[in-house]
Amino acid sequence: MQEIYVTGHRNPDLDSVSAAYCYARLKNIVDSEHAYVPIRIGHMNETTKDQFQRAGAEPPVFIKDVRAKVGDVVNTDFWSLHPDDPVYNLVTMMSDRHSSVVPLLDGDVFTGLLSLDEITAFFLRENAGKRPYYRFHPDNFAKVIRGEYIKKNDVQWFDAYIMTGAMEFDVYCNRLNALLPDLPVLVVGKRLKHIEFAVKNQFPAIILTGIDPTDHLDIDLSEYRGTIYRSYEDTAETIRLLRMSLPVRYLLRKEPPRVQVDDLFDEAKRMLADSEFRGLPVFKESRFVGFVTRRSFLERPRRKVIMVDHNELNQSVEGLEEADIVEIIDHHRLDAEKTQRPIYIAAEPVGSTCTIIYHQFLRWSVPVDPLTARMLLAGIISDTIILRSPTTTAQDVSAVNALSKIASIADVKQFGEQLFSAASVLTKADPKKVIEGDFKVYAENGARVGIGQVEVTTLAQVDEVMDRYHAQLELTRRDHGLDWAMLLVTDVIKEESILLTTSYPRREKALVYPLLVPGKYLLKGVLSRKKQLLPEILRVLEESR
Repeated sequence: MQEIYVTGHRNPDLDSVSAAYCYARLKNIVDSEHAYVPIRIGHMNETTKDQFQRAGAEPPVFIKDVRAKVGDVVNTDFWSLHPDDPVYNLVTMMSDRHSSVVPLLDGDVFTGLLSLDEITAFFLRENAGKRPYYRFHPDNFAKVIRGEYIKKNDVQWFDAYIMTGAMEFDVYCNRLNALLPDLPVLVVGKRLKHIEFAVKNQFPAIILTGIDPTDHLDIDLSEYRGTIYRSYEDTAETIRLLRMSLPVRYLLRKEPPRVQVDDLFDEAKRMLADSEFRGLPVFKESRFVGFVTRRSFLERPRRKVIMVDHNELNQSVEGLEEADIVEIIDHHRLDAEKTQRPIYIAAEPVGSTCTIIYHQFLRWSVPVDPLTARMLLAGIISDTIILRSPTTTAQDVSAVNALSKIASIADVKQFGEQLFSAASVLTKADPKKVIEGDFKVYAENGARVGIGQVEVTTLAQVDEVMDRYHAQLELTRRDHGLDWAMLLVTDVIKEESILLTTSYPRREKALVYPLLVPGKYLLKGVLSRKKQLLPEILRVLEESR
């Protein structure tokens, strides 16, 4: 089945991750033709990690981007050969299966990738220039030539040319002397003098043709160290097949570049196009998994993606412009990209995307199981700050009431306070992760402003960590190319916040909030970044242009 990714936004919060997780569960129930995979495109904050752990749920897998990869087009349904298999097997299989490349595997160990080009080159080499030299494996004689061993030694392989014993003995000896010290594989009929000479001079192998199995060879073989094989074929056919008994590893000339399953489609396509090879071996780390050929790159595959808790390209997974957006589920303002075809959009002005996901369960008449109910409830409670945020709607409250019963959570307030307590220890947290864990960038009135938010159960620790967080805010401002960087630290119990900011002359002084010390403001009753803080920031930017 084709996979469809369900993803929240970058710097995912609990609402975003839970929405992706739960919507994928719903879609896998109502659509049996696709496999819906919840993913995340950033590191989860402590609150989100804690809730998935408490629920015993597997969080969405981290995906860096959705651009086409080698793994999307790799050929994993292939036949292979052992490096010592005869060329005869290779030619037969390629003719039957119409494959342009064949992997050589010794168990799980990749040895090489053979192509039609190397097979052609092999036959061209042996028919051009000087007398060809071959690498023989005596074990392959019986795999290719009908017959039987008369004598066989333990030699794994040897190099030799082929010689027939069809000529008169004196001519045979003269021809042989001209080739010394190299000794050939002798293909010969019942010519005893020729055979005795080959035995005496320790030819590496003797292939007998036209000799009946009942025939007796009155030759002493006790000192002979080579292999003698009786062929049931005639001499011409025996020689043809003998050449086809060579191990396929003998055909390998150059090793093609290796690519990984996670390598980009376009980069691998360019690498293959710029090379002399018909295919490239594909690995997952050090394990061979398949290969790609030029045919693999005729058409770029496009991932299918469902966006939840966001609808703007710059907030989503990398490479989304190369994918197909098939649905959008969101509660923010719409600024979605143009799509190639009509898609389903569920956009509601509610406090949490998880509320919309709950509505989708109702739309499809699918009962919400306790695990899904808990994760949806956690997302709503997190995004609405225990239903206290001004973004909270009656639909959120109704969803919380229904989901808490299914999840067997009697005290929603206690559940919410426990939820936020997982991220409330500012002294132990990494300031960079806290600031950038839920960070939104806004470009308005010629300025770029970034605002992070973290929910805690007490503001008592802010003074203790303020210097560290101001230093990190300055680094974040610089790294993101911002004019102004802020962190809204929200006490979900007292329903107030502390705003930490970098310096931004003239504009920071225009804020209506009480300035406690430089870069620190008290925001009574402010819980929502979107509905309460952002309008004030935009006002300041507008009035101080």
